[in-house]
Amino acid sequence: MISVIIPTLNAANGLPATLEALVQASVEGLVGEVIISDGGSSDASEAIAEAAGCKWLSGTPGRGQQLAAGAEVANKSWLLFLHADTILDENWITDARQHMALMPGKAASFKFAMASPRLRARIIEKLVDLRCRIFSLPYGDQGLLIEKELYDSLGGYRQMALMEDVEFVRRIGRRRLRHLRARATSSAVRYERDGYFRRTLKNMFCVSLYFARVPIATIKRIYG
Repeated sequence: MISVIIPTLNAANGLPATLEALVQASVEGLVGEVIISDGGSSDASEAIAEAAGCKWLSGTPGRGQQLAAGAEVANKSWLLFLHADTILDENWITDARQHMALMPGKAASFKFAMASPRLRARIIEKLVDLRCRIFSLPYGDQGLLIEKELYDSLGGYRQMALMEDVEFVRRIGRRRLRHLRARATSSAVRYERDGYFRRTLKNMFCVSLYFARVPIATIKRIYG
């Protein structure tokens, strides 16, 4: 069974749809618990989580520490880390079951998709798919399914203000990471606000700065 861990910070707008996509897996016994690891929300996130029967953790903001806190209290043998505005499609249950049965020593991410009908969104999706194929570098908005034993052996997520997903995936390593066909559809709000290609270039620039060992605090100011 899976413990789903979702970090939140004023995520009331997207959280209901994210949780709804997990209902069937819960009914089938695949998802055993959903843990909402919150960083100090002031909106209706807690009420939504409680109404859905989720476990609620309150802590300091910072996705790295929120993910780590959720994993610490998880009690199932597999962990699924998921952003609060990411919706898994109906095929994720089959893909996850197959992965868990056949590849227990490997982690897996899902196929990136954007909640937008725009052609530029399809282009970004293709670029992300290319990044994953060439560099085996999925980001947190693609979800991460990993056996708890493997997660613990790698030391888990580190308490970082940014780039916690990139840092952890690098420790997992290419040989222990698969890319599933099921889609993880994320909100396009930031891309609509900032411009699709401008936001993509900013993301790429920030990752490049991380690889160049620029301090995380500096990267966070640039990322915004």
